[in-house]
Amino acid sequence: MVLLSGGMDSCVCAATACERHGAANVALLHASYGQRTELREAKAFCDIADFYDVQQRLMVRLEHFRAIGGSALTDPNIAVPEDDLGAPGSHSSAIPVTYVPFRNAHFLSVAVSWAEAIGASEIYIGAVAEDSSGYPDCRPEYYKVFQELIRVGTRPETEIKIVTPVIALKKSEIIRKGIELGAPLHLTWSCYQNAEEACGVCDSCLLRLRAFLEAGVPDPIPYRRAVSARPVSARP
Repeated sequence: MVLLSGGMDSCVCAATACERHGAANVALLHASYGQRTELREAKAFCDIADFYDVQQRLMVRLEHFRAIGGSALTDPNIAVPEDDLGAPGSHSSAIPVTYVPFRNAHFLSVAVSWAEAIGASEIYIGAVAEDSSGYPDCRPEYYKVFQELIRVGTRPETEIKIVTPVIALKKSEIIRKGIELGAPLHLTWSCYQNAEEACGVCDSCLLRLRAFLEAGVPDPIPYRRAVSARPVSARP
């Protein structure tokens, strides 16, 4: 099973799972949670699922995140920061306002429930530890603890492993891995606030643009404002 948001990291996870197990043996799970671009992300999920012709797919809505608030992604009264990305690896100790409180635990809980019900043995999730926005629920120790929770909270005969194939990679390395696997990066969506053209100025867009620049390949999705951030010349 792959938790597929529709973003670049989870797309590469899906590509990895399909290569290792075959698309016929893969299930895809997507969770909408009241985020600003939920419809666009859902479209990306469906497009990627169609690309791999995955038949087992589940889309759920976690409406409570919008009611809880506390994040720029779910609360319209909190602005999404723009042009606010530091140098690679230079994250401050402050957690960004785009962090959704304890979000990945909710995603994993749904995934574990479905995995146990259908007999899936692995759950792939596209968490990235270092070259990301600094979210606490993207750290390796987080998944180590959750793995133990699965062990004690499921049937004795249940064996479900959390797989984090990109957690130690830089974003540029994820892009290179995706290209190597033939992942449909052109179908992915990363922008936090726009659904037609990516804004090019939010944290997620800037991370993505910087990664494509470092990888030496052009980003295949449209941007509203990203001329200065995109590679001047790109290798094929």
